[in-house]
Amino acid sequence: MTLARLIDEAQQQLEAAGVALGHGTTNARDEAAWLVLWRLGLPLDFDLDAHADQPVAPADADAVGALIDERIRTRKPAAYLTGEVWLQGVAFYVDERVIVPRSLIAELIAAAPQADELDPWLSPHTHRVLDLCTGNGSLAVLAAMAWPDVQVDASDISTDALAVAARNVQRHGLQDRIRLLHSDGWRNLTDRYDLIVCNPPYVNRASMAALPPEYRAEPVLALDGGEDGMDFVRHLLAHALEHMTDDAVLVLEIGHERVHFERAFPTLPVVWLRTSAGADSVVLITREALALAHDDLPPDPHPAP
Repeated sequence: MTLARLIDEAQQQLEAAGVALGHGTTNARDEAAWLVLWRLGLPLDFDLDAHADQPVAPADADAVGALIDERIRTRKPAAYLTGEVWLQGVAFYVDERVIVPRSLIAELIAAAPQADELDPWLSPHTHRVLDLCTGNGSLAVLAAMAWPDVQVDASDISTDALAVAARNVQRHGLQDRIRLLHSDGWRNLTDRYDLIVCNPPYVNRASMAALPPEYRAEPVLALDGGEDGMDFVRHLLAHALEHMTDDAVLVLEIGHERVHFERAFPTLPVVWLRTSAGADSVVLITREALALAHDDLPPDPHPAP
């Protein structure tokens, strides 16, 4: 058995089983290579072309086969099996307490110091950043890496998620610049921020019902956005002004829910930011725009008692 053949066979098995992808890979070939390399203890940037004929010991091939079988049988995302995922070239710990990080906002943060999609909207005084619904903390970590002078707060309703985020903050040595906060939306947050990023639960109820098993393996709390996917977004926008400095901007991911977003907030001026998924998934909202439309915004569906 060679390395190339082992990956080929794993790819064929994954394709035949019809596994759902999107948790770090977009095709069965990459998924097979990821799982094979991880199981063999090889780095993900291992030169497969140069080592295609490298022999694999029978015991190692059996271990790979068992991992591929587990991926197919359980339908768990590969990241849950490996305990690791990469986002914008940065490695993060992940487990079933959080969704597998894949936010398009990560692209904008990583490119911001050199690109013109997000950076022009930031003030020279951008020093305080909030990652709302932080999950495993990946956006907070990427923001701290992209802007060395900022302090980042990262909040989540889930204490389990914050435990995972703490591992990633420590992994990247950012304990002095990232503060983890337990909060149900805005309810325990009191500060104001220059930049707020949020990848909230935004999947609408019909789409939730149609999710493949790999996505149903993730925490429902981090995905389910209510009937039209906008429940948390309504809460977010109803109170965001109270937490934004004068020149602040809010960057919000809404995935495939643009129609529902525009229906819920028809008078809100937004800027659609370009990502690898197009220009329909991430919006930027300035404090000025939010203030102008604030009286027309729908009420918070879950106000604090």
